[in-house]
Amino acid sequence: MKVRAHDQVQASRARVRFNPFGAEFRRDPYPLYRQLREAQPVHKTLGMWVLTRHADVRGVLRDRSFSAGLIPRLVGEQAERFGQRDVARIQRLGRKSLVFTDNPDHARLRGLVNRVFTASAIAELRPVVVRATEELLRRARDAGGLDVITELAAPLPVAVLCEWMDLPRDLRERVGPWTHDIRFLLEPGLMKARVFARVSAVVEEFAAALDAVLAERRSRPGDDLISRLLAARTAGGDTLSDEELVFVCIMCFVAGNETTKSLIGNGVLALLRHPDQAALLRDRPECVRAAVIEALRYDCPLQLTKRLATRDADIDGHRISAGDQVLVCLGAANRDPAAFDRPDEFDLTRTAVDHLAFGHGMHGCLGGQLAALQAEVAFDRLYRHSGDVELRDGELDRQDHSFIIRGLKSLPVTLRNVR
Repeated sequence: MKVRAHDQVQASRARVRFNPFGAEFRRDPYPLYRQLREAQPVHKTLGMWVLTRHADVRGVLRDRSFSAGLIPRLVGEQAERFGQRDVARIQRLGRKSLVFTDNPDHARLRGLVNRVFTASAIAELRPVVVRATEELLRRARDAGGLDVITELAAPLPVAVLCEWMDLPRDLRERVGPWTHDIRFLLEPGLMKARVFARVSAVVEEFAAALDAVLAERRSRPGDDLISRLLAARTAGGDTLSDEELVFVCIMCFVAGNETTKSLIGNGVLALLRHPDQAALLRDRPECVRAAVIEALRYDCPLQLTKRLATRDADIDGHRISAGDQVLVCLGAANRDPAAFDRPDEFDLTRTAVDHLAFGHGMHGCLGGQLAALQAEVAFDRLYRHSGDVELRDGELDRQDHSFIIRGLKSLPVTLRNVR
């Protein structure tokens, strides 16, 4: 009997197949996450280790021996595979971006950038975010509805960052398309040769445009983000080089745009599907911050991220060898019942808030506070200042250009009883 029971368990485990590229996973990954956590929370597939439990994911994100520098290496491999030349700038972008660096480079860059990305600096942006949100919603109130993604969530983070950087008007119109192209760098394995060439060209265009802005700010500094980054220096006098500063600005758009857009979209969808929680948000203004935190946990924008083991390690009895790739499933960790009571429920009164949507440890998301602020203002203005929000009929269309980001292509809603 014991042998048969063991065989049944093994057969059950064999039936759980992790496929992040499938349509069903894109539609709803959480049933598969649940199966993996229960049957094989640490397993190797598709040439990498897959982790789905909160404790394991948090542990890898905190452990500095798991490198974040995998993406630059994959970009180099793709360049060689496609026979692409003149990719020095795109490779330096990978090696010199906070998202992809390890210590000591990461500590140096983070120490400089942290002097500008402070809690008080983000709080000062609230009027900018409110004004941008109001401008986007004004037409929607008159029309009686909007597409939350295309008319609010997508343009908002670009508009806020352009305003914070005080970019010239003609440049602002190009930033959105550039950002969409460059974000393919986050998943270099999915790029075809034509896309790779386009991304490389766009990086050069974007960098050249920002070089001109830097030259202007150096001669006439202001109170904008670029001027503040130019002025940032350590106690020892270290500063960002011009190219490092340009890369910081580019990655602000690349890392912050898609995730903020999906946070707002996923959060509004959760509120639409849970009218009792939407009513709570509408009646209690203080719940808006809780709504953002719960949206991040319940349906986080960045579902998956990779690390590279730089030394041998043991995770739950599995030997992870130096050089192995590790895929940490943030979305699965945020629904782990070991970390959250009733994890599949959307609950604004939840007290456990240790979500991993913004990562953890030294690579915790630099722009997390700004993303949360934009979602907070968007939820507040949409639910407390725009009448009743109702989902229009129709099938929801999930984005399909990324397998690490979970978001919607569109989310059409109707506004009734506009105040």
